[in-house]
Amino acid sequence: MGVIVGIIRDELPGVFVHSVQLGSSEGADRNAGFFGNVNNQIDSVCESLSAIEELQDGVNLMGFSQGGLFLRALVQRCPAIKAKVLVTFGSPHGGVARVPECNSSDDTLCQWMRQLASKGVYSWYIRDHVIQAQYFKDPERIDQYLQYNIFLPDINGDLEERNESYRERILALDKMVLYKFSEDKMIHPAMSPWFGFVDADGNDIPVQNSAMYKDDWLGLRGLDEAGKLSMLSLDGPHMHIGEDVIRDIVAEHFGASEKAVPFYVQD
Repeated sequence: MGVIVGIIRDELPGVFVHSVQLGSSEGADRNAGFFGNVNNQIDSVCESLSAIEELQDGVNLMGFSQGGLFLRALVQRCPAIKAKVLVTFGSPHGGVARVPECNSSDDTLCQWMRQLASKGVYSWYIRDHVIQAQYFKDPERIDQYLQYNIFLPDINGDLEERNESYRERILALDKMVLYKFSEDKMIHPAMSPWFGFVDADGNDIPVQNSAMYKDDWLGLRGLDEAGKLSMLSLDGPHMHIGEDVIRDIVAEHFGASEKAVPFYVQD
């Protein structure tokens, strides 16, 4: 994130930038990207950001991979954050139908996460302690997803009782920009970064064909009709973004802004 912070400061001289860290060290922060309770993490980040004076008058937000999903949840759940622009990259907003792959066989934390998840993402221990299980959505077991998943059904409005404030806070955004990667093998289905998903037969369900969008229970259709929702694609695999591309995106979406808050959680 140091590179991203540097680019933002180069493009927006004098801007206040805060990069969220979930652990007390780099190792602990990375561990928190695999193991923990997302709901507790979001509450903790909300509390910490609420205490930062520079962020009280409004913030812009950038989230990378699963960090973008959690940042969107922060917008919905944290009234102290007055979000203006939300930009996410390869973030599984629609959930994942397969546990994310690891970038390397030497990635011990990731391999351990996958081993635990393989024992049952909806079992009580794994659903509460493995991060990736908390946005897993099996299209063939939607009833279990709704009953046992502790995070995604709530923030996506999939439950019968919905929090209307979530919709209000999404609609209050000046802009939401969702990037997916053209060759993403990490996030399945590939449409998830655009809130899309798949049915039980593996057929793509674009967000525009979903009840979430048609009934507008998250405010996505409202943003779209107001010209405030952009769904864009970047060439390449998951999270392969050149520095020049980041510079262009920062200049395009945050150029007239006064504050920016990058938020990152390991995928």
